[in-house]
Amino acid sequence: MIRTLPLQLRNRLAATILEAVDDVQARRALARLADAPDAWLAADEHEWRDLLAQRARRASEALAARRPSAKRGLGAALEAAATLYEAGLHFEVHELLEPLWMAASGETREALQGVIQAAVGWQHLANDNIAGARSLLMEGAARLYGRRLGGRDFDAFARATAEAVTRLPAAKPPPFPELTTDASDREESV
Repeated sequence: MIRTLPLQLRNRLAATILEAVDDVQARRALARLADAPDAWLAADEHEWRDLLAQRARRASEALAARRPSAKRGLGAALEAAATLYEAGLHFEVHELLEPLWMAASGETREALQGVIQAAVGWQHLANDNIAGARSLLMEGAARLYGRRLGGRDFDAFARATAEAVTRLPAAKPPPFPELTTDASDREESV
């Protein structure tokens, strides 16, 4: 897990990371940012240099192993979310999935909300907000019990997330659910 930046830098970096998910040129820009963060910083923002470089580097390295894809939809978004989640970029998972959640309905919407809440909960923990982490991790886990989403079984993730709450602040995020061979629910409509 890695702390977030102040609002303006956080949002700008998140937009850049999300663009880099499937855009090779944006990946190059992200790698340059990781090596030379000063170009992004105003005179009064240099205290954030190391954290900006660290988050950009973490995203750049995680996305380097991922093939750019023209695929869209829930399955593709969950693949990208898994990459970002495993890199400890939980705020970006939230940013990536939120538009899908807003357009979704029913069980898909409920499950997406659970994933988003869990991701934001881990981000709260990275930012030392234990109470916020506890609340969102429990709410997210409750929404994910017994759920499948985009070909992924989120039930074990829900249970591991709820169990991790008992170990806060020392808890670590459980692995993001892997794609299963059962394709019956892989492309839920959003």
